[in-house]
Amino acid sequence: MNRGRFVAWAPVLLYALLIFALSSLARPQDLVPPELLSHDKLIHFAEYTVLGGLLARALRAGGRPPVRAFAVALLLGALYGASDELHLAFVPGRDASPLDWAADAGGTALGAVAVLFLRRRGGAD
Repeated sequence: MNRGRFVAWAPVLLYALLIFALSSLARPQDLVPPELLSHDKLIHFAEYTVLGGLLARALRAGGRPPVRAFAVALLLGALYGASDELHLAFVPGRDASPLDWAADAGGTALGAVAVLFLRRRGGAD
């Protein structure tokens, strides 16, 4: 992998590892205030909005056209969200939810669109 690709993809990989680490916690309430935990879908949405943005940024840095970057970012984010939900099914005290996965996919889409739109507005396309 050349240096440019590494620089583009390193934040994606580090953030995906952070998501995995946080999903591995049996008691997320030890890190997050209880009043926020009642907004579980919003947390998933926000978490994956960042991932979607990072994915779109990395894909555009690799030369993908905006529409393809969006589609691939959405696919990768949704797949990662599905794998995260599967992982949660095996963490004591946690559970998997199709609605959480939907929030993950929706957040990915928003993050990817936001990055691609901002990049276009900035004249980079």
